[in-house]
Amino acid sequence: MKGWRFSSLKITNIHDPFEELLKLFKELLIHTAGDVSEALSWLTAIDKEHKLTDDDYGIADFIQDLIDKGYISDTSQGNGTGGMQPTKKMEISLRRHALDDIFDQLKKSKPGKHNTKSTGHGDEFTSELKPFEFGDKLDKISISESLKNAQINHGLDNFKLTQDDLEVHETFYQSQTSTVLMIDISHSMILYGEDRITPAKKVAMALSELITTRYAKDSLDIIVFGNDAWQIDIKDLPYLEVGPYHTNTVAGLELAMNILRKRKNKNKQIMMITDGKPTCIKKGKKYYKNAFGLDRKILNRTLSLAVKARKLDIPITTFMIARDPFLVQFVDKFTRANNGKAFYSSLQGLGEFIFMDYKENKRKRRQ
Repeated sequence: MKGWRFSSLKITNIHDPFEELLKLFKELLIHTAGDVSEALSWLTAIDKEHKLTDDDYGIADFIQDLIDKGYISDTSQGNGTGGMQPTKKMEISLRRHALDDIFDQLKKSKPGKHNTKSTGHGDEFTSELKPFEFGDKLDKISISESLKNAQINHGLDNFKLTQDDLEVHETFYQSQTSTVLMIDISHSMILYGEDRITPAKKVAMALSELITTRYAKDSLDIIVFGNDAWQIDIKDLPYLEVGPYHTNTVAGLELAMNILRKRKNKNKQIMMITDGKPTCIKKGKKYYKNAFGLDRKILNRTLSLAVKARKLDIPITTFMIARDPFLVQFVDKFTRANNGKAFYSSLQGLGEFIFMDYKENKRKRRQ
């Protein structure tokens, strides 16, 4: 388990040790990019060091329960091929686990970040009330305040409820949104002993679970970019790994805009998680690469796409998980060219920033 240290681990729920071990196993499975055997090997090593289990329930029992409960499948064959694989149930469980983790961060964070002040016909209540107007939905009527107004205006002896007595809740407008999430999988995402790719894919899993379960009319497409860019399915997120790649931001942006052109929603946006500057573009069938400084050819291509996205009314929000002044300078130029936004986030705060920004953008109504 090179590079990882686990301490103060203890099974707190003695009545259901499986659930406690499952939480830890999910974390390990994300770190190992879905490699069940490696995750179980890590879990066994942690158990030996921290004595998570006892004679009544051991790791072997846990593995059998994983199979019996449908979280993993054993596809091993007599010729040595195959092995244990995560099931669809496990993939869904990983996304829900990631979503719960992100919301735990939000509950602990300071309220009020990135909130919009615009109100209108929407579906999320604010704390404000307004007089009823023609066209307001009846389910937005505040019953208690409306009855209170009727008592004041007409008295109890001649009680009646008129339109002038009615008050309705102000609501935020929840626009339908098409989002493309770009994830940098260049080699720098694991350089210098810092794992940046695992928090990125956990946030992507959580965001996909939020959208698919709570905002069914929204769309989320996920692409990864290194030397090239390609689209991945939501189910592939736990297995995402960093490659020996440079950073071809241009390829990622081109693919993202092509995807959004096909979406019918008026509200479109790109969210990009990266830790570095663009270092690669493709010229014909060959790659032009330069990892030193800000290469003018690569920079100009990247900035021109930022401008193109702005003209298409596609804002780009960049989540930079590095704070090198040289990189910050590039992101500032890129953000100004697109008229978008940039956040310089720690790995721990990445989920909070992305979720708050997504919610704010949903409340913006574009004509």
